[in-house]
Amino acid sequence: METGKLIKELRIKKGMTQEELADKTEVSARTIQRIENGEVYPRAYTLQMIAKALEVDFSLFLENESEQKQESQKLDSNNWSALIHLSGIIPLIFPTLVLWKIKKDKTKDLINHSRAAITMQLSILGICLFGLWIYWKTNILIPLIGGLLIGGLISIMNTIFVMTGKPYINPFIKSEEMNKK
Repeated sequence: METGKLIKELRIKKGMTQEELADKTEVSARTIQRIENGEVYPRAYTLQMIAKALEVDFSLFLENESEQKQESQKLDSNNWSALIHLSGIIPLIFPTLVLWKIKKDKTKDLINHSRAAITMQLSILGICLFGLWIYWKTNILIPLIGGLLIGGLISIMNTIFVMTGKPYINPFIKSEEMNKK
């Protein structure tokens, strides 16, 4: 739960108004309102004053802050993993490797996402080469265009799946994440 919402919940349980809490904490009522609405994050001293006024332990807010950081890190991890999958649209392995190299130590399970994106890129490249060979022999562009469209569509779908926390599609390799779900 966000710190502001937690403060509001505790204040209401105590039967206090924002003005009463402001008087007990020597913080303006507007600041209390902004904290509760999540517009600002209170300083440590302000949190201590609020905890004292609400008769709760200050560590309650610190535990809450730790949960918020974990959620933020998970969101950041999903964004980087999604970007890796989105880079799979282009059948060039270099951008995917650069993104992986930059974030490999900071993002959980990025290696599986990178493998899936590189596998997709290699598949698209193979389909393109096969399509070019068919075009060279028959003057038909359908396999080339179809391969590019299907590969691009799978890369975009994987990006969306990763951002929403669903398992991503990779018909060529099985990841541990896909086996878990």
